Amino acid sequence: MAVLLLRLAGPLQAWGVKSRFTVRATELAPSKSGILGMLAAAAGRRRTDPIEDLLTLRFGVRKDQPGTVVRDFHTAHTLDGSKSMPLSNRYYLSDAVFLAGIEGESAVIERLDHFVRHPSFPLYLGRRSCPPALPVSLGLRDADLLEALKDEPWLASYWYRKRNPDIGEVEILLDKDAVPEGEHTNDLRGSRDVPLSFDPRRREYSFRDIERHMLRVKDEALQEGSATRSGQGEDHHDPMAELDVVPGRDSEVGLDMGLGDASGETGPDHHNPMAELSEEN
Repeated sequence: MAVLLLRLAGPLQAWGVKSRFTVRATELAPSKSGILGMLAAAAGRRRTDPIEDLLTLRFGVRKDQPGTVVRDFHTAHTLDGSKSMPLSNRYYLSDAVFLAGIEGESAVIERLDHFVRHPSFPLYLGRRSCPPALPVSLGLRDADLLEALKDEPWLASYWYRKRNPDIGEVEILLDKDAVPEGEHTNDLRGSRDVPLSFDPRRREYSFRDIERHMLRVKDEALQEGSATRSGQGEDHHDPMAELDVVPGRDSEVGLDMGLGDASGETGPDHHNPMAELSEEN
């Protein structure tokens, strides 16, 4: 047995399980159907192809950076613009980062890792409008699923770790039958997200039992600049950094832009458009 770890990070993600008609909801964590669909796409399978072999895989996910639910009021028209399509509300997770794990026979998992690194079809995080921002595969682990999810360093973005140094614990959700004997928490919930068929003519899903575990974030993962074990880097971009108020920075920015400071001295641009009018007077 082996485990394939996947990093699911991007500006937007959407993992629908109960979406219907004009309201397209998202779960707060990746669904098993969404991840198996991603693996099938990576392997070059079409929606009408069988997926029975993928149903034997065990699945778990760790919520390293939960993200924020956002709503998009969606409008659409036909290509010629003559007809409006139904209006819809579509929900997404913004700025989320998850660690997902797939457990199965070593030969199967190795092939899936190859497919994810060299996908036949583009990979996306639940919907086509949600491409991943970082490489998805973190490689294989020789451990059981729960152990692999617990041992991996915290994958949250640098800006998120910096803003949440006291996060404490993160949540792990995984198939109940993937939990080793003696480690059950009995904190269970059900989800109808096991795909029996992706065929648009007869999509079918069944239920699975999900067990919830909590993991205390390791101290070394909280240190500034800590890198993931994958060696593939991480996202250091802080989308809110420019909004932070830094003492003394406002005047420096003003000088850089030629706006001057409180003393009236100008920056790089010393041109005064009103100087000649003043001399004439």
